[in-house]
Amino acid sequence: MYDLALGHTSEKVTVREYNKRVNTEQGYLLIVEDDFDVLKLLETTLNFSGYRVVTARNGNEGLEAIRKERPAIVIADIMMPTLDGFGFVHRLRLNSETRSIPVIFITATYVSREDREFALDIGVTRFIQKPIALEEFLTTIKELFVQGESNSLEPLNELKFYEGYRERLEAKLNQKNKQIELDERLLGTKSDEDDYFLQESLHQSIGEREELIYLLDQVHERLEKLIKPD
Repeated sequence: MYDLALGHTSEKVTVREYNKRVNTEQGYLLIVEDDFDVLKLLETTLNFSGYRVVTARNGNEGLEAIRKERPAIVIADIMMPTLDGFGFVHRLRLNSETRSIPVIFITATYVSREDREFALDIGVTRFIQKPIALEEFLTTIKELFVQGESNSLEPLNELKFYEGYRERLEAKLNQKNKQIELDERLLGTKSDEDDYFLQESLHQSIGEREELIYLLDQVHERLEKLIKPD
C-alpha cells in the first residue's frame, strides 16, 4: 500500500491505483488500429496498467480524436484503410500544434530496413513489429512519458514525403502480388483445413492489394500536382 497525499489528507491506495492516478494525470494514449483484436488487446493492456485510452480505426478517426483532445502519445498501425499510418503521421508533423506528439508505429507488414528508415524520416518516434511483446510495449510507453515531447521535429517537404511514400507502397504491392500468386498456386494442393486458411489469407491479401493500389493512385496524383503544378 502507498500513502498518497491528497490535499491536506492522506489516503491508503494500492500500487495499481497509485499508477492509475499518476498515468491519468500524464494524459491519454491514442491507439489508431483497424484490426479489432489488436486494438482490444492494446486497449485492455493499457487500461489495466492505469492509462486512459482513446481508440480510432483509421488515420482520419485518429486526427478527429486529436482535434478534440491532444494525446500524450499515439500508437498507430501503418496498414489501415482511408488514411494509413504514413499519411496520418505526415499530417501530424505538418501541423505545428501536433508536430511534437510522440508516435509509436506497430506493424506486421512494413518491417524492412527501408520501411523503418522512412518511418523515422517522417517523424515516427519508435517502431514495434507485430506480434507485439507486451512487456516491451509497456516499457516503451513509460520511456516516452519520461522522455517527453520533442520540439525539434520538422516535417518532410511534400515532394520528398510522397516520393518516399510511393517507394514504400510500390515495394509492398510487389510483395503482396507475389504472396497472392503463391497462395493461388497452393490452393487445391493441401488438405481441406489448409485450403480454408489459404482462402482466408488470399481474401485478406486481395483486400490489402486493393488498398495499396488505391493509395498509390492517390500518391501518383499528388506527385503530378507537385511536379507539374497548375
